[in-house]
This record gives sequence, structure tokens and C-alpha cells, in this order.
Amino acid sequence: MTDAEFSERLTAMRETLYRVSYSRLSQGCDRDDAVQETLLKAWDNRHRLNEERYMQTWVVRILINECGNIHRRRRRETPLGDVPADSRTAPPDSDIELHDALFRLREPLRLPIVLHYIEGFRVREIADMLRMPQGTVLWRLSKARKELSKLLDEGEIRSSCVKTV
Repeated sequence: MTDAEFSERLTAMRETLYRVSYSRLSQGCDRDDAVQETLLKAWDNRHRLNEERYMQTWVVRILINECGNIHRRRRRETPLGDVPADSRTAPPDSDIELHDALFRLREPLRLPIVLHYIEGFRVREIADMLRMPQGTVLWRLSKARKELSKLLDEGEIRSSCVKTV
């Protein structure tokens, strides 16, 4: 793959990267930092990509690692009393109740849901990204769907987006 093709594919992934970072980081500035650092690391290490077909999985894995780095830095930097309010607001055209329920899930359950249902990754790809067995990903998807259904039912909300197994 040429540098121009790599750059083009990387640029095309920006929306996906922002959505994945949105599921992991609450502050907009942290999400921006994570995506920018991911793009830089991917570009600097483009020669390490063994197979072109796994580029998106590889870049999302870099992003997940970068989000973890930001979490660790924030834990060391931010005094507990100065924690800013969560800046996640639902996009204008989204289902607000579903959005809020999704972000009430714990992050280990939320990320597979975002990667699978919003970004369209297959279970095998998610397992590679998160470095866990496929069975664990399937379990987390199932658990997250059940918790989402429960959260949505508590609010008397019915959503066609939540499927039960």
C-alpha cells in the first residue's frame, strides 16, 4: 500500500475513530487527543501493518490503547474535587433515551456494543481489537443487550435498536 492510499484510508476512518473514542472517553478534548494521537501513531508505524485487510482493526486497537493511556494520565492528574461534568450529549438526530442508557452501561459492556452495532465490526474483529476470546465478546454483547433492555424498560421506553437473544 502506498503512503497516499494509507493516508486516504486513514482519513476515511476518522468518523469511526471519533465514535469509538466517544464510547471510551467523556471529555471532548480527550477524545480529540486520542484520535489525533492514534492517527499519528498509525502513520508513524504504517510499515508495521502486515496485512492491508486488517488496517481498520489495527487502527482501532491503537485508539483503544490510546484511550487507556489517557484514562491512566487523567487518574494521576485530576484531583477528585475538580472532576469536570460528563460532556457526552446525544447527537441531534439520535434516540436520547437509548444514548443515555448506552452510557449507563459499564465501559467493558459498552465498547463491544458500539463496535458491533454502530461500527459494524464482526465478533472476530472485536475479539482481536480487545484482545480477548470471541466467547467473551459474545457474552459481553449478550449481557449488554440484556442490561440495555432492562434500562430502557425501567424508563417505559421501547426501542427497536435493542435485540434480545
